Amino acid sequence: MFDYFRKEIEWAGRPLILETGKVARQADGAVMITYGDTVVLCTAVGAKTVKPGQDFFPLTVNYQEKAYAAGKIPGGFFKREGRPSEAEVLNARLIDRPIRPLFPENFRNEVQITATVLSYDNENDPALVSLIGCSAALTLSGIPFFGPVACARIGRIDGKLVVNPTHDEIKDSTLDLMVAGTAEGVLMVESEASELSEETMLEAVTLGHTSFQPVIDAIIALAEHAAKAPWDLPSLTKEEIALRKRVEKVGNKLMADAYKERQKQARYKKVAEAKDRINEILAEEGLDVELAKPMLKELEAQVVRGSILKTGIRIDGRDLKTVRPILAEVGILPRAHGSSLFTRGETQALVVATLGTGQDEQIIDALEGEYRSNFMLHYNFPPYSVGECGRMGSPGRREIGHGKLAWRAIHPLLPTKEAFPYTMRVVSEITESNGSSSMATVCGSSLALMDAGVPLPRPVAGIAMGLIKEDRGYAVLSDILGDEDHLGDMDFKVAGTADGVTALQMDIKITSITPEIMKIALEQAREGRIHILGEMAKALTEGRSDVSGNAPKITTISVPKEKIRDVIGSGGKVIREIVEYSGAKVDIGDDGTVTIAASNDEQAQKAIARIEGIVAEPEIGRIYDGKVVKTADFGAFVNFLGPRDGLVHISELAEGRVAKTTDVVKQGDAVKVKVIGFDDRGKVKLSMRVVDQATGADITESVGAKPGRPPRRDAE
Repeated sequence: MFDYFRKEIEWAGRPLILETGKVARQADGAVMITYGDTVVLCTAVGAKTVKPGQDFFPLTVNYQEKAYAAGKIPGGFFKREGRPSEAEVLNARLIDRPIRPLFPENFRNEVQITATVLSYDNENDPALVSLIGCSAALTLSGIPFFGPVACARIGRIDGKLVVNPTHDEIKDSTLDLMVAGTAEGVLMVESEASELSEETMLEAVTLGHTSFQPVIDAIIALAEHAAKAPWDLPSLTKEEIALRKRVEKVGNKLMADAYKERQKQARYKKVAEAKDRINEILAEEGLDVELAKPMLKELEAQVVRGSILKTGIRIDGRDLKTVRPILAEVGILPRAHGSSLFTRGETQALVVATLGTGQDEQIIDALEGEYRSNFMLHYNFPPYSVGECGRMGSPGRREIGHGKLAWRAIHPLLPTKEAFPYTMRVVSEITESNGSSSMATVCGSSLALMDAGVPLPRPVAGIAMGLIKEDRGYAVLSDILGDEDHLGDMDFKVAGTADGVTALQMDIKITSITPEIMKIALEQAREGRIHILGEMAKALTEGRSDVSGNAPKITTISVPKEKIRDVIGSGGKVIREIVEYSGAKVDIGDDGTVTIAASNDEQAQKAIARIEGIVAEPEIGRIYDGKVVKTADFGAFVNFLGPRDGLVHISELAEGRVAKTTDVVKQGDAVKVKVIGFDDRGKVKLSMRVVDQATGADITESVGAKPGRPPRRDAE
């Protein structure tokens, strides 16, 4: 019934199994991939025809995690999976990035790739498994694809690089790096690091590339038995070849002259005018203008790339290593907790930091379980930043991806929750864009957090590197422009401090790059990063000594775990009373850590005093402020230590004989009492007689023992 094939290898200490022919047989390519007990179904489907007039390659990658994979039922009112989570969007991008460059340049058929996580063992990364599975599905599908691709995850634990660390192991790692590529070279890198050297990062990338070669061999072995007949590669017709030559002849000088303009908007205008003129000439000659559209894009690339390789001078007049002019400013928004405006050439980020309490933490419901995050970084790219009209809506994949990259760059430098008990949210509004707004976000975020008083040990900066590579040579570009990113062969982003790298992201648009090019790019990036840090230091060199006056003041105290219930009270009654009484926000953790957020010291001290009163134990001989809550014939009950009450016997209300309790105190009176002991049931015995009610002084010795009574123990 099934035309079933299976390939199994041992990889990094665990079995990796590729299966096809049994599930999803109507897809062009389908692979069930298992690593440990993590199982993902990966499919690839391609449209057999191209939509008329389509001049781009419509590739869609969908990554979806099913709650049942981890034995869970989705939360919320609707008990089914909904819109993709941020993690799912990021993993879809992770799969897309190394796969996209391996389709033929003129391939325009729609392709849809889907990875569905069916089982998750809480050890093996489903994103890594999915990328390999999608590569295998494409390889089997017959769709034109210059793969296969594989990937590996590299950690650094106790100073040693580890291939494919488990979910628990990565928590203790100073590096979390994902590298993907072909047998020939690396195509994609995504990482977060704890200020590691460029040499260590390059070593990790090299180890990753070496480690996944057996996986590529396994995909090829499976394809030898199960691959479908390859599709015919699209080829240019004689008409298209002739048209391309004519476009180059007519447009080369016009396009070269347009790209001599160094200001972005003016250059865009001249390039548009050049294209219009080329189209006019083609139309006058009776040639197909629509067919020439992709050829005009190719002409742009040839002009820009050829000029850089020939002259070493870039679109805006810089050499290969120079970073655009930088202006860094902080404290520009009066009510924000921290703010910065980072401008680099024609790229600008307005970044705002907000400090909150534990109640503001983000609750994330992931396959591995629910957890909280006290650091959020959100990136927004409005259309006005590039001088365009466009739709404003929820963040897209690009915005989520850029925000996460900046998050990874800053995260290793953040203080621990114990040292800085705030929730931190950073928002980057890209107000101008001409290349590497994500790295501007890193720089601006570092400054905004320091402006807010977050104690970062060192500032963080980022730079984007580019590559122009042809048969005759290559050029590595520092601080690339948008056009250089679009028309170049590499987008290599490096972020870090003066001490080392904290994040690295690389996307290659050609089949691979050599370790030599990567080494040059890393060193050139380090030089650029040090320069940018120097420019940032003109605004701020370290975190401010105190948080903003507009931010909540947070104090933490600890209470015994057995007292947590007393602080919270039945149904939260006690903690609500503390909040109402003090005006402060109060959070209490399972370990007994109490976080108090207040707008001023008075609110904080009132809350602390209430809490300490609740958890404190009465001390014999100590004097407390109290309030009479009830009177009786035999004495008065006084609330004196949080919710705790004690009895002042009628004989302890005042010196001398007291006929009636209400002759001395009434309900609601504020009094001062001394703890003189405990009865057989552990109830507290109090005295007012031995305390000066005006001053609160202990007058035990002057009062002495009452006539006819033995001396009191507390008066000895």
